[in-house]
Amino acid sequence: MSQDAIKKVCVIGAGTMGAGIAAQVANAGVPVLLLDIVRDEDDRNSVAAGAVAKMLKTDPAPFMSKAAAKLVEVGNIDDDLGKVAECDWVVEAIIEKLSIKQDLYAKLEKVRKEGTAVSSNTSTIPLAQLADGRSDAFKRDFLITHFFNPPRYMRLIEIVAGPQSDPDTVARVSDFADRVLGKTPVDCEDSPGFIANRIGTFWIQAAVNAAVDMGVSVEDADAIGGKPMGVPKTGIFGLIDLIGLDLMPYLQQSLTSTLPKDDPYQKIARSEPLIEKLIETGYTGRKGKGGFYRINREGGSKVKEAINLQTGEYAAARPAARISGPAAKGDLGALIETKGTVGEYAWAILGPTLSYSASIVPEATATIVGVDDAMKLGYNWKRGPFETIDAIGAAKLREKLAADGLPVPEILEKVGDGSFYRVEGGKKQYFGLDGEYHDIERADGVLLLEDIKLNSEPLLKNGSAALWDVGDGVVALEFTGKMNALDNDVMKLIGQSIELVTEKYKALVVYNEGSHFSAGANLGLALFAVNIAAWSEIEKLVKGGQDAYKALKYAPFPVVGAPSGMALGGGCEILLNSDAVQAHAESYIGLVECGVGIIPGWGGCGELMLRWMENPKLPKGPMPAVSKAFETISTATVAKSAAEAKEHGFLRPTDGVTMNRDRLLADAKAKALALVDGYTPPEPPEFRLPGPSGASALKLAVEGFQARGIATDYDGVVASHLAHVLTGGDTDPTETISEEKLLELERTEFMKLTREPRTQARIEHMLETGKPLRN
Repeated sequence: MSQDAIKKVCVIGAGTMGAGIAAQVANAGVPVLLLDIVRDEDDRNSVAAGAVAKMLKTDPAPFMSKAAAKLVEVGNIDDDLGKVAECDWVVEAIIEKLSIKQDLYAKLEKVRKEGTAVSSNTSTIPLAQLADGRSDAFKRDFLITHFFNPPRYMRLIEIVAGPQSDPDTVARVSDFADRVLGKTPVDCEDSPGFIANRIGTFWIQAAVNAAVDMGVSVEDADAIGGKPMGVPKTGIFGLIDLIGLDLMPYLQQSLTSTLPKDDPYQKIARSEPLIEKLIETGYTGRKGKGGFYRINREGGSKVKEAINLQTGEYAAARPAARISGPAAKGDLGALIETKGTVGEYAWAILGPTLSYSASIVPEATATIVGVDDAMKLGYNWKRGPFETIDAIGAAKLREKLAADGLPVPEILEKVGDGSFYRVEGGKKQYFGLDGEYHDIERADGVLLLEDIKLNSEPLLKNGSAALWDVGDGVVALEFTGKMNALDNDVMKLIGQSIELVTEKYKALVVYNEGSHFSAGANLGLALFAVNIAAWSEIEKLVKGGQDAYKALKYAPFPVVGAPSGMALGGGCEILLNSDAVQAHAESYIGLVECGVGIIPGWGGCGELMLRWMENPKLPKGPMPAVSKAFETISTATVAKSAAEAKEHGFLRPTDGVTMNRDRLLADAKAKALALVDGYTPPEPPEFRLPGPSGASALKLAVEGFQARGIATDYDGVVASHLAHVLTGGDTDPTETISEEKLLELERTEFMKLTREPRTQARIEHMLETGKPLRN
């Protein structure tokens, strides 16, 4: 069955998870019915309605746009359960009590239409117990779909099917979760904790136990057990503060009550009096008064403090243990061999956790790939457990485990001196329980550059970019620098790519698989040039970027931008100059240059005005589009989703949105190919702009913001240069101005700002802190 068969979804339970799941369904453009109990007789839908209202105020936002919230219909279980008959998938996300869930299923069985999938978001209760007492027809349509919090941002969904579950129903839900909701389904067995929470809870427990037993401070524990291990930079204790200390006893109780008595987790599970006391006194983490860390605001200051695990007293957080050399750069073998506390604590976490992870295959899932995907997508690990073992070396790990008397799982014995992953014949393979290697098969419609690289060489390459053949006459331009920042090498390769594609290919996609599409121009290089007064080099970079982007815009073949993550400054401008964009839903797009005291320099000013000039909802005349562009650019507005990017004009209404990150390249390639037949490049535009009178009106608006304390004095200076560009400089409002002339204006005002000391201070501050300076 196709995921298209799911046209409407019902989510029952409007708590954090249920409401978040409903929001993600709405983000995908699918109507959703959100139901909960009646708590107020005067407003019987207050629980569900309140959840939607709360999400509209939450940051980070569960909704990708305010428009998505309108797709959520609220109701209550008593009055509206009959509406389930209109739905094709029902997600139960109520309290984790078996009897209450079973009572709800009994009611659902009376109102749902046969064939409607029903799933539980449980993270703890076995499917067999949930479905007990239900009819065979209900059991055929029943499964577990375990989302991770927050549902919008976490890509993992664990899928558990029962022995009576209909494979077509399971496939339909899994496909919908993948293509429509943007999740990566991982098939799990019906075992306690499934995969991610089972390993994640063990990992956290092992780390806490070791820190307490070894006398390791929370600062040192997080420094050792965070970034060097390839796990979130919060580290262990920072992560517990983030998810909530009060969740830990719940997860522990859930696993200890369902896992076999001889499971290794049973041996390490223990309560800590300090943690119990913290929870009792409201120190539940970031959502409470603090946790292992807190902010002390006494005396009007803000001091970050950390708790002493032995005394329970808080003190100012101190610098953590210094990790240097290969260990600091992710060499796990070097990390666990480091002398002293660093190596001993790292091994106290990794040894037991990797042993445990390897022991749950095939009990929790059929392959090692499922384990690795679950931990990378559900806990944001850089490497999964088996990838981590490969990084250390399976033989080395086996030797250390045996020496310490820790279990050596069967699969670790089987792999011998080999690795769990290898590349053979240009394909990535994994080691199976049968002792053989098997190809990792991608789902239909998934195309990854990481796979293409295994079997090919780049068509072109330099230190900052590369060009790849992605098949069917389409090439992908990849940025490769730090944060995919843009520099002269990128512009040079764009020029070379245009020549090659014109001669031999059909279309070009701008795409990469970094965490972010591009953070914009390389500010470090720009600041270096400013500091040595190399003004000609800066102007060369600005002019080179303008020329490269316009060459792409007017190339004799289609260009499609395919962003994911941040596309800021120059990263946004290359999208504005593309024929079309296929954006990942989680794309954060904006022209942020004013935040560092400059203005867009690679054509962003004119391109954003063009978007608004083409908008039929905007009044005609020269000023409305100019005002919109000025407001967006001067405030360094960043769209927090692809949907918001359309609202701000960064994306066109016709630009595509891909929910699943792994499907972005295939979708962008398809969009590019669809543009090939009959393609002709756009004609250079002529702008009719308001001139000096328009600039004066914009400056008056800025002065109003300054009077209210919203804008600083230097914000006004930067805005005046921006206004001069957007209004066409000294142009006559009765005449048109060419794109070339507008680019020259943009370049001139950009260069003036780079010579300003306050701009230089803003750039330095951004590079040092990652935050804008308000001077």
